[in-house]
Amino acid sequence: MTTTRTVLRTKDTADDGDLYMSFELGDKQWQMSIGDGRRTVSRYTVGAGNTAAVADCIVKAAARLRTGGRAQVHSCYEAGRDGWWLHRWLTDLGVDNIVVDAASIEVNRRARRAKTDRLDADKLLAMLVRHHAGEHIWSVLREPKSGDEDARRVHRELQRLTHERIAHTNRIGSLLVLHNLRPRIIIGGRDWTAWWDNHCEQVPPMLRAEIEREAARLKLVKEQVRVVEAARCKELAEGKQPLV
Repeated sequence: MTTTRTVLRTKDTADDGDLYMSFELGDKQWQMSIGDGRRTVSRYTVGAGNTAAVADCIVKAAARLRTGGRAQVHSCYEAGRDGWWLHRWLTDLGVDNIVVDAASIEVNRRARRAKTDRLDADKLLAMLVRHHAGEHIWSVLREPKSGDEDARRVHRELQRLTHERIAHTNRIGSLLVLHNLRPRIIIGGRDWTAWWDNHCEQVPPMLRAEIEREAARLKLVKEQVRVVEAARCKELAEGKQPLV
């Protein structure tokens, strides 16, 4: 089977020149725009994560645009939920890929487009061409080492769990205030069960059940916080510096 590298390096094409490729990464589909910076852009839609389809689109675009045998493919996508696996796959394929910080991408204020909106693939493609022409138009992120990337998981999970714990606690407090119940103990703490046993009859049945489900979720989160914190303490005891 002919590989993408082989097709891009064949010598039956007419023009020498680089290919530029951008991705708009969706949950179910990816939008790809591929061009040489001069002619009409080729647009493709592939299933999210379908690397075989991505490689096939590169081959098709190279044939359509008749790039030279030594064509270099440059690509980009915005940093997001797909992380770095796509970057590493493209690099292994021989593509010169960059991952850009979405917050650093320029936005046309006249278009009144929210800065958080995902830019379409054509817009990214045009900016990629400008980037390789020497313009400073965005911030390119540096690929982390695989080990460092994984080491950050503990810290990030602890942050999320802490936010969840606060959210559950605040939710229970808000539900109690609906009936003028204002506990002077820590919600979910060691005195919570006794306090709730003494006050739960003051709350209607449906609300009581909701509070108890919320308290059960809070208990689970607190248990997970203890597990993650224990893992961090073990790392520190072993002389490891946790990454954030």
